[in-house]
Amino acid sequence: MSSALHPATGAPGAAPAPCLVAEDVTKSYGSTVALAGTSLTIDPGEAVAIMGPSGSGKTTLLHCLSGIIAPSSGTIRLDAGVGTVRVDRLDAAGRARLRRESLGFVFQQGMLVPELTAVENIALPLLLNGAERADAEHHASRWLTALGLDGLDDRRIGQLSGGQAQRVAIARAQVVDPAIVFADEPTGALDSATAADVMDALLSSTVGRGRTLVVVTHDPGIARSCSRILTLHDGRIVSDVGRPEAAPAGHRSAADRASRGDVRNHDLRNHDLRNHDLRNHDLRTSGVRNTGVRSNALPGEVA
Repeated sequence: MSSALHPATGAPGAAPAPCLVAEDVTKSYGSTVALAGTSLTIDPGEAVAIMGPSGSGKTTLLHCLSGIIAPSSGTIRLDAGVGTVRVDRLDAAGRARLRRESLGFVFQQGMLVPELTAVENIALPLLLNGAERADAEHHASRWLTALGLDGLDDRRIGQLSGGQAQRVAIARAQVVDPAIVFADEPTGALDSATAADVMDALLSSTVGRGRTLVVVTHDPGIARSCSRILTLHDGRIVSDVGRPEAAPAGHRSAADRASRGDVRNHDLRNHDLRNHDLRNHDLRTSGVRNTGVRSNALPGEVA
């Protein structure tokens, strides 16, 4: 185990620390500079949108913050509920473990496994963490119900609409009860009405439950539903704007509605979706080997 995964201890009685701090993060690919000394701080419970033109470094920043790739330089400190982790010091195996056990991910195309059913896709992170199949699928089924997909457990991804498939992806991101969910263009492939509904579900299942959401988007409407908007240009943050204090009547953001439980059919506060102790099981009994998924892969990433 990498020593960088050992939790750091804070002073007793100290104020709650930020859940994510990046300082002077750079990322280069040969002579191409994707990130040019980016710094930011994100507090628990925030919904942060990252915007900018194509090639500005949005996805590269998200990938560095979440441990998908390693930065070229700089520091990234992340607290996903297990103590502070220096993400920039982790090797590939350490970053894979961090992603698998402590973070959630939602992507534009879902990255769901088409050969698996909806409930099997959601259960996959739990199986990779050692849960028995019956326990993992029971927990996954509760997330389907919470996100308005009750009765669709046995449908394969090709039998779902685009919006339903993204809800499955959101449920999969939440099933390990992560403190932080990272979403890369989660509504980019959806029509505007479906996109708004999916963003409502994403916000209600994250910030509505006190979790943190970091989302990359090109859609200004999706960005405005977050509590904070960062804008990148040429690998640098050029703007950091919080949500206005007073929104026009009838136009509260999805984040506001989520925090008050006012999201259509998705008051997740009424569901006890805390992750149970599903990790102390032998992977050999879970059947995960039959999925063709590597234990260090991102959900949806197959061998």
